[in-house]
Amino acid sequence: MDWPVGILLASSVVEVLLAAVAIFLYLRLRQSEALIRTLQERQSEFMEKLAWNTRLEQELVASFAERQEELARLDAQLTQTATHLRRLLQEAERYTKSPEFLRHIIVSGRRRGQSPQALAQSTGLTVDEVELILESEGR
Repeated sequence: MDWPVGILLASSVVEVLLAAVAIFLYLRLRQSEALIRTLQERQSEFMEKLAWNTRLEQELVASFAERQEELARLDAQLTQTATHLRRLLQEAERYTKSPEFLRHIIVSGRRRGQSPQALAQSTGLTVDEVELILESEGR
């Protein structure tokens, strides 16, 4: 073989090797591009989910604030109702302990046929006090 044919053959082998390397690099580049595209899509999905989570969190915080305000309002109403009920209870206790009310209970109980002992027990008075009230009403 002569030199020019050897050089031509060697340069052809080098060109084939360079073409093979170029094809290999091109295929790797395509794989990298596909990987980058996949990563970009996943990043977009992640950003959408992150935005959705942010909106959800804001809604939860707003809802929590509304519930807190509602609870405060309900607490104020409950306190007001409790105060009103305490006042009513005190008035009822004063009324039930009034002599006129006790006299009315004893007289109406006697009309229904209750004994002085039963009337004393239900009113919290002694039997003597019940009998005294009954005698004063009988006059």
